[in-house]
Amino acid sequence: MAPSKTRKSLLLVDDDAQIRLLLTMILKHAGYEVHSAEDGFSALRSLRIFSPETILSDLNMPGMSGFEFLSVVHRRFPAIRAIAMSAVFPGHQILMGIAADAFYEKGRDIEELLAVLSAPPTGEQLAQKLHTASSLPVWIPPNGNDSSGSPCVIVTCPECLRTFQQVTGGPEETIQKTGCIHCASPVLYAIVHPSDLEYDTPLLTM
Repeated sequence: MAPSKTRKSLLLVDDDAQIRLLLTMILKHAGYEVHSAEDGFSALRSLRIFSPETILSDLNMPGMSGFEFLSVVHRRFPAIRAIAMSAVFPGHQILMGIAADAFYEKGRDIEELLAVLSAPPTGEQLAQKLHTASSLPVWIPPNGNDSSGSPCVIVTCPECLRTFQQVTGGPEETIQKTGCIHCASPVLYAIVHPSDLEYDTPLLTM
C-alpha cells in the first residue's frame, strides 16, 4: 500500500473514535488529506470550512445518522462524491434510498476500501445520480406520537424547507410518500430505526 503522490481530500465520518483513528492513519498513508467528524452534525460543521472531494460516512451513528447526513450532502453538495459504509448491511450494493455513490462493508479487507475510494465514477453513475436526485427520500428519526397518540415524524420539505407533522403508516422499513402541507410538493421520506444504530463494529481486515 504505497502512498500516492497526489493527495486527495476526504472527510471521514464515524462515531467510533478507534475506527476514525485507524482509518485516518491508513488513508493518510495512502495519500489522502483526511479530516474527520464524529457524526452528521459535526460533519456539516466541517463542510462550512472544508470542501472535500470525497466523503466516507458510516450509516449507523447517534445524533444525525449517516442516512440523514448523506441525504443532506446529496442535496446541498452534489459535486462531492459520497461513499457509505456500515457493518450492518453486507455486500457491495448501495441500499435503496441511500444517497451515496458507492458502498463499503465495514470490516472487509482495507484494500477493498481503497479500491472503492480510488474508482472514478462512470458516466452512467453520474447520469444516475442526477436522475435519482428527486427520488431519494429524506431520512428522519422517529419523533414520537401526535396529540392522538399515533406515531409520527416531523418532515422537512426539500422544496419549501418548511416542516410539518406526518403520521406514519404502513411498514416503516419502506420508503414512504406524502405531500407537503405548505406547498403540496411530493415528499419521499424514510425512517431511521433506533435498532439500526446499535451494533458491534468489527475490526478492519488489513
